[in-house]
Parts: sequence; structure tokens; C-alpha cells
Amino acid sequence: MNNTRRGVLAAVAAGTLAFTAAACGGDEAPAAAPSAGGSAAPAEKIELTLNTFGGGENFAYDDAVAQWNAAHPNIQVKYVNLTDRFEDTYLPQVLQWLEAGSGAGDIIGMDEGAMGLMAARPQYFADLGQYGLDSRKADFPAYKWDTGVNTEGKLFALGTDIGGMAMCYRTDLFEKAGLPTNRDEVSKLWPTWNDYLEVGKKFKAKVPDAGFVDGANTVYESVLAQEAGKNGGQIYFDKSQQLIVDKNPGVKAAFDYVQSLSTAGLTAKLRSWSEEWNTAMQKGGFATMGCPSWMLGVISGTSGEGNAKKWDVAAVPGGSGNWGGSWLMVPAQSKHPKEAAEVLNFLTGKEGQVAAFKEGGNFPSSIPAQQDPAVAEAKNAYFNDAPSGPIFAASVAQLSPVFFGEKHAQVKAAVGEVLVGADQGSVKWDEAWTRFVEEGVKAAG
Repeated sequence: MNNTRRGVLAAVAAGTLAFTAAACGGDEAPAAAPSAGGSAAPAEKIELTLNTFGGGENFAYDDAVAQWNAAHPNIQVKYVNLTDRFEDTYLPQVLQWLEAGSGAGDIIGMDEGAMGLMAARPQYFADLGQYGLDSRKADFPAYKWDTGVNTEGKLFALGTDIGGMAMCYRTDLFEKAGLPTNRDEVSKLWPTWNDYLEVGKKFKAKVPDAGFVDGANTVYESVLAQEAGKNGGQIYFDKSQQLIVDKNPGVKAAFDYVQSLSTAGLTAKLRSWSEEWNTAMQKGGFATMGCPSWMLGVISGTSGEGNAKKWDVAAVPGGSGNWGGSWLMVPAQSKHPKEAAEVLNFLTGKEGQVAAFKEGGNFPSSIPAQQDPAVAEAKNAYFNDAPSGPIFAASVAQLSPVFFGEKHAQVKAAVGEVLVGADQGSVKWDEAWTRFVEEGVKAAG
């Protein structure tokens, strides 16, 4: 598949990148409304640019934008998905545009890992409260809303999807290992991560030519998501922006767990979103993978129709967690902030988020969208008709807020490289934690 916002592990690069997307200009429009229809049109036709990143598993806005454009002939949206890579391509380019005061779309998407960075730069974004969007607070879980409030206390972003957490697994490989294949029985195998490790050992004894788990990346992010909630919602930075990569017990717990899986020979030693990872997914090279809701789209798109119904979805060890999720915002440089806020309001409202879920499987952060039968009762045909709606609804029901420091994305990329290196053997595990901390400190600057 692709190197997405959720898993790119390359270092964040600076400099100009070889693609362009210009924001477009026009007249003001009426205040934003959640629906795709029902608002007055501007006298002159305008075009707004929506910039996002990743594939369908990130925003999945083709259908929602088509709905909007059909209902608003004078406010047309051009949807430009700039790149598959968030941390080392999209984010540096967007920062360059924001600093230059031109080049960014009228609406831009942003991954959770860079929200701390954006919140600390209020000068770059429109105040959505000016266009009435601060009335939407009850539509979102508190942590999703609060992450869209900047350091000046103004609303600058509204949430799109939320990752949630489950565990995807190959039924054919489980059957080969003599393990149950029914999702409810599989969920009972691993109420804890220690249980998951023990199941992995049983699997490996029967199926030595496949990994129990794909590699370091997805397990680390899955465990870290839960550990963050146990440690005050902190990961790499505390709320005073001090680096705590070596002081947060949750980070060390996630690191140690990955080490235990890797040294037990249970990983396929694959780098997420690499060609080798894609091939292994297609050919049954590993049996399980941590799955936020958007990962279902990655798996079905990468594994292909030949593997339909060979995958299923079980509960994640530990029962809950969140990995991933994005927000939309309007850059201050937009010539049409009011119209852009209206489009943003639709995309983050019930209609827009349900459309994105239907198209790409992105689980909504909007509470009304979560409660819509199209989401709440959803089943995924590719995954043996797994009840994806109820599974992910349960996983996000008790989520705790997570704090993202200004340089979260950079630190995440740097320490992730160390984990992959240790799993693949280029870094010795007895030296890996020291290297992990050193690279985190270096990335934090």
C-alpha cells in the first residue's frame, strides 16, 4: 500500500518538494452549515482547494466532495490528495506554505502527530468560531474537540476520523496452526498482551514459515496507544513541551513489549508500508496485525480480492485504544475562509463523516455519525462480514485524551527507525533503548 500518516517512519525532511497545489480565491459566503445543501450561494462561482494526504484509509472524501459539489454549483471543491507520505513529505511542504503565506489549500488535513505543532502556531489558521463552528462542541468527544483548540484558546480545527483499535488476523493461518478462527473465540485468546505473546508462541511452533505479527511498527503503536492513557495522556512530551521519551513508563513498556515479541522470533521483521510488507500481506507472510479502523482499508486494498474473507477482526488485547485520526483546518492565507469553513463543517459533520466511513472505512469522530445505522450497524464483507461498526465503537468508547507535543511527529519517526532496526537486526537489542532515547532527543532538537 503506501507510506501513510499513521506509519511513515522516515525522518522529517525540510525543503521544497516537487508538487504544487494552490489555494483559490472568491467572495464571502453565508455562515457554515453541517448539511451539503440549504445555504445561499455566492453571486460568483468560486473553487476551493482541499489538500489531504494518504490513500482512501486517510480521508476518503471522493464521495463527500461529490455530494457537496452537486448541491453547491457556485462553491466547488477541488480535492487534491498530495502524497502518500505524511511525516517526511506532506508536513514539511505544508509548513513551508504556511510560513510563506501562500500555496496551501483553502482547507487542509492534518494528522494527530502534528496537531501540537499546529496548535502552537495560531497565526497560520482561521478562527473557526468566527463562522459559528464553535457550536459543534457537543458533536465530538472532549479530547477530539480540545485538540482542535489552539494555544490562544480559539477553535482552529475540527476532527474527521478516529482510529480506534482492533486486531486483524488471517483465518487461514490460524486454522493451519490449530487455533480457533471464530472472531469471538479469537478475542478470548488474548485478553492481555501477555496472552497475545503466548498465543504467538503456539502459532510459531505450528507455522514456523510465517510471522505471528508483521513487525515492530504496528505492535508498538497499538501498545503505546493504551499505555498513553495510563500515563496521563502523555507520550513523548509533557504538557510543558518537555521531552519525556526516557521518563514516560508507557513508552518503555511499549518498547519492552516489542522487544519480547521480536526476540521470541514472533515478528516477520517487516517495515510497515514497505513493498516487502505489501507482498507478505498478499501471500500470508504474517498472521496478525494491530488494526485501527483505517487499517481495514489498507489490508483490503493491499491484499486484494484473492484474500477476501481470509482476514477477520477480533478485539485488541487490553480492549481499547486509539491509533490515528485527523483534523481539518482553514489556513489564514485562504481568500475564502468563510466558504472554506462551510465546506469544512460539512465534511466533519454527520453527512460527511458517514460518507467517508462508507467509502474508506474511516471511523467517525462525530458522535452523531457514530450513531448513524450506516456506521453503528456496519459489517465489512472483506473481513468475513465482521461487525466493524460495533467493534470500533466499543474500542473508542472510553478513550482518554492524548497530548501531542510540537515535535511529536519528528520524534515518532526517529524512534520508530530504531525499533525497526532492532527488529531486523541492524541494531542490537541490548543497545536499542539507549539508541532509541538518543534519536528521540536528537529529533526533538
